[in-house]
Amino acid sequence: MVVKLTLEYDGTRFCGWQLQPNAPSVQGALERAVGIVLREPVRIVAAGRTDAGVHARGQVAAFRTARRPDLAALRRSLNALAGPDIAVVAADAAAEGFDPRRDARSRTYTYCILNRSAPSPFWRQRAWHVPFALDVDAMRAAAEILLGEHDFSSFRAADCTARHAVRRTFASALGRHGDVVRYEIEATGFVRHMVRNIVGTLVEVGRGALDVARFEALLAACDRRQAGPMAPACGLYLVRVRY
Repeated sequence: MVVKLTLEYDGTRFCGWQLQPNAPSVQGALERAVGIVLREPVRIVAAGRTDAGVHARGQVAAFRTARRPDLAALRRSLNALAGPDIAVVAADAAAEGFDPRRDARSRTYTYCILNRSAPSPFWRQRAWHVPFALDVDAMRAAAEILLGEHDFSSFRAADCTARHAVRRTFASALGRHGDVVRYEIEATGFVRHMVRNIVGTLVEVGRGALDVARFEALLAACDRRQAGPMAPACGLYLVRVRY
């Protein structure tokens, strides 16, 4: 039986989704919890391998089990055992062969920026605190340039192992809600650190260090050296996976 899990987690205390030998991971915490409940070892695969400090509101993961568990009871047990930073929102039976990563048609991330002079203890591990004024209209115009198919090499981490950086984006929108500037992007896939590098560059546009024309030019240049700094992990959320 293949079990599909829909997850939320606070990534602050984790080294990321993926198992690491000497650090706590979301995958490790879940695999231990499932192993206790089902009394068998499992390997859990996720739609997105979120990095250290990155959060999720709609992560999708799956595992195979020789048992046929009561899924409602399994969800309750996992929420009791996985720890307070992880919540199993749903547990469902999936089709044979379901792969949450390969079968995904798109993923959506949001990034939150707290844009005010004073920091906030409530947003400390949930958003990037940017204390200077931002031109949100210019940032929005730059974000819209990313719609469609592009080579995102300018926003790709140096250690990225993907074969290429061409991705298609279905949404790239930015707006302000009180003190919080929120960026959302939906795409067929993402190269390593792509969203955080985009956000860091959008903030450069917002503070006036880059104009919108320069943003468009650096995207076309496919040169990471021309883009802005990488935004911190704390503001990034995986919010939805479409199949």
